Amino acid sequence: MSSEAPEPDAPASTDDERVSAQLFEEYSVDDIEYADPSTRRYITVTPIAHTMGRHSEKQFKKSEISIVERLINRLMQTEENTGKKQQATRIVREAFEIVAERAEENPVQVLVTAVENAGPREETVRLKYGGISVPKAVDVGPQRRVDQALKFIAQGTYNASFKSTTPAEEALANQLVGAANYDLQAYPISQKEEQERVAAAAR
Repeated sequence: MSSEAPEPDAPASTDDERVSAQLFEEYSVDDIEYADPSTRRYITVTPIAHTMGRHSEKQFKKSEISIVERLINRLMQTEENTGKKQQATRIVREAFEIVAERAEENPVQVLVTAVENAGPREETVRLKYGGISVPKAVDVGPQRRVDQALKFIAQGTYNASFKSTTPAEEALANQLVGAANYDLQAYPISQKEEQERVAAAAR
């Protein structure tokens, strides 16, 4: 073999690295800021929006895939969108365009901030004492906080767009911007506040 031949594991060129570090070939995933250290390890940001289910074989491995793909998967969890990943990906991509124009900020950063803000810190469980069910407030683990935040964002998007003239991408953009700004009128924040209020009453 010639000495000038490249090594099999030779690093990609600078241009390749720049492109590979961009989500949807447009948004940078570098220099993302995390305000909540507890959920940081569970909010993974990568330029890959479709891993073809490689994470599904191992419990809790979902936290290792991109938070953007997790949002896409959440949007598919309705009767109308089940299995339509291309459609859900298009909705997220167009919502990111709206967020970038409206907030004048990287939409990936907006999503990370929205997830951090929308994750409830307390919730209630029901304990049985002698046949009597009693609500009890418990702390929420950081991984479940991320799960709940994505759930609230997806539910808010569905509620605002189903049987409505509001497009799904517009509804999703509204949820992301509202949650990132901690707007109490936004569905994810209102659900978080309600859940924490009920938990506080059950202490």
